Amino acid sequence: MEEGVIKKLMASVKCGVCGQRYEVDNISILSHHEDLWFLSASCVACDTQCLMVAIIKKDKVVKVITDLTEAELDKFRHMDKLTADEMLDMHNFLKDFNGDFSQLFS
Repeated sequence: MEEGVIKKLMASVKCGVCGQRYEVDNISILSHHEDLWFLSASCVACDTQCLMVAIIKKDKVVKVITDLTEAELDKFRHMDKLTADEMLDMHNFLKDFNGDFSQLFS
């Protein structure tokens, strides 16, 4: 598994002293053997150093539960990914949207 992905996963862990989440740039991978990863991290808020051990299984298949048909899934699977600008446009739209779909579509 790519080291950047491992660091992003571990950035969701909170410091045991102050509760601040670790930042990706402050996490170092020390070593790994198969699914077992050894990391070190430092907290930017309280400067605490810690060692982490994680078991990360990369071959686990997650079952997708959906009401889409196979044709719909295939269609979306081959579409271009959303761009950052498209995400920002949707964010700006939803920020001011009042939830009135009947007015939106009339």
